[in-house]
Amino acid sequence: MYQPLAGFLFSLVTVTLWALLPIALQGLLAEMNAETIVFFRFFTASIALFFILLFSKKLPNLRRLSKKDWFVLIMGVLALAANFYLFNYALNFIPAETSQVINPLNSFFMIFAGVVIFHETVKRSNIVGLIIVIIGLALFFNQRYEAFLSYNEYSFGIFIALFAAMIWVIYAMAQKVLLKVIKSQQILLLVYTGCFICYLPIADFNQLNELSTYGIWALVFCCLNTIFAYGAYGEAIARWEVAKVSTVLTLLPIATIIFAHIAALIYPDKFKTPDLNFLAYLGACLVVVGAFLSALGEYLAKRYRNKRS
Repeated sequence: MYQPLAGFLFSLVTVTLWALLPIALQGLLAEMNAETIVFFRFFTASIALFFILLFSKKLPNLRRLSKKDWFVLIMGVLALAANFYLFNYALNFIPAETSQVINPLNSFFMIFAGVVIFHETVKRSNIVGLIIVIIGLALFFNQRYEAFLSYNEYSFGIFIALFAAMIWVIYAMAQKVLLKVIKSQQILLLVYTGCFICYLPIADFNQLNELSTYGIWALVFCCLNTIFAYGAYGEAIARWEVAKVSTVLTLLPIATIIFAHIAALIYPDKFKTPDLNFLAYLGACLVVVGAFLSALGEYLAKRYRNKRS
C-alpha cells in the first residue's frame, strides 16, 4: 500500500525514537549497568514480538533451519548482543550526539562486507559518500584531536562505538542469509530471544530497586523504543519507497544533536549541553550529506537519466 504521507510520518517517528535513545541511555547508565539495560531491552522486545507473531500465526518454523542456518543464527545473536552492549557501554565515555555521528559508518562497513562476502559491486556514490563522511568526521572531532593522541576516556569510547558498528555488520550479514529461509520478524524474534538469554546470567536485577523515578521511566522508554522504533521503520518501508525512507533516516545525527540541546535545557542537572563549535556542526552536516549520497546517489542519478531520456 503506497501512502507517502504515512510513510514519511513513520520515518520521522523512527528517527525521533533512535535519536532520543542514546540520550535516555546516557542518563540511565548512571543508575544501571549496560548489561542489565541490554537484558531488559531484549527481553521486552522478544516477549512483545512473540505475542505479535503468535496472534498473527506467523511464529517461525524452527524445523526449516538447517545446521548451517543455526550456526548463522548463533553468530547473529552473538553479534547483536555484543553490538547492543558496546553501544550502551560507549555512552559512559562519549556524548549521545557523538555516538550517532559515528552511526552512519555502519552502512559503509556493510558495503565493505557485501563486497567481500557476497561479491557485490561498490557504486561511485558509495565512494563519494564515504569520502564526505570521513571529512565530516574529521571536522566533527576537531576539538578532540588531543584526546585521540592522549588516548583518554573519550577516545576509548570512540573506539568502543566503532567496534560496535563493525560488530553490527556480522548481525546484518547473518540476517541477509537467514532471509532466504524465514521472514525478518521471525529472525528478530529468534535473535532477541537468544540475546536476552545471553544476558540472563549477568544481569543485576537488584539494580531495579535502586532506580530513581527518572531511571524507571528511562528504562521503560528504552525497552519500548526497541519495539516501536523497528515497528515504525517496518511500517515506513511498507508504505513508502525504501530510498525515501533512507533519506529521512540520514537526519539521525542532526536530530540527536537537537534533542541533546533540548534535554540539556529541560534537565540541566541530568544532561549536558553538547560541546560543539561551528566546525563540529558543519562536520555533522557533512556526515549526513555523505550518508545521503551513499544511500541515494545511484537512485537519484538513475531517475535523472530516465527523465532526460
